[in-house]
Amino acid sequence: MPEGPIKAVLFDLGGTLICYNHVNMLAAFWRGAKAGHDYLRSCRYDPGPYTWFALTSILRLRWELLRSRWTGRDMDVLGLFKTAGLRRGIDLTDAQWGQLAWVWYEPLARVARTEPQLTQTIQTLSQMGLQLGILSNTFIPAICLDRHLSELGILEYIPTRLYSYQYPFRKPDPRIFMAGAQAIGQKPGHILFVGDRLDWDIRPAVVVGMHAAWLGSQTTGSRAVPPGTAVIKAISELPEVVRRINQECTMSYT
Repeated sequence: MPEGPIKAVLFDLGGTLICYNHVNMLAAFWRGAKAGHDYLRSCRYDPGPYTWFALTSILRLRWELLRSRWTGRDMDVLGLFKTAGLRRGIDLTDAQWGQLAWVWYEPLARVARTEPQLTQTIQTLSQMGLQLGILSNTFIPAICLDRHLSELGILEYIPTRLYSYQYPFRKPDPRIFMAGAQAIGQKPGHILFVGDRLDWDIRPAVVVGMHAAWLGSQTTGSRAVPPGTAVIKAISELPEVVRRINQECTMSYT
């Protein structure tokens, strides 16, 4: 059981802060591939015919996704871009590699959805004196996700950000939750973890001793929610959840 009041909040990203569930991922990939192909040409490199470029890219991506299931470790897409590019004689600067990653991700960012009150809610949590962070299973480069968060107006409030491709493990491995606690500088019992999946987010967070809030409206299924877990329908409910839990903790000490 959590040992005390909430001093920090760790968020899952996809399906929690940013929703991609409704997106046609294949269509977004093809648009991104076209943007990436055009960007390389603008850098005076010849990536070859667009169709071949896109097909080989998607086949490589699917292979790496399959391999990540076997290894339990998310791939580093930016690293793959660089390796594949160098094999084709494409030698970009770090800034150009980052821009290539962004133009590929941007079609997905443009159709992703967030709650209308997301920015206001994040600001409120920060004003409550809470430390805020992100702990996400993802292979999307940090440079892309951070830029997306900046465009949403919330990056400055979330200085702690852990993306699984940067680690040799991912959720639901307890080690990445402990890494999140260490990065944000709080014991697990003082952290609220917010996520949309019971299996990858809520149960492992509870196992390591964190408070938990399940964004249940984003997930289907009727599996049992761990005792003590707050069930919410929107991120905007979190300030009241934190106040309630902290009040209960205060009362238990008196």
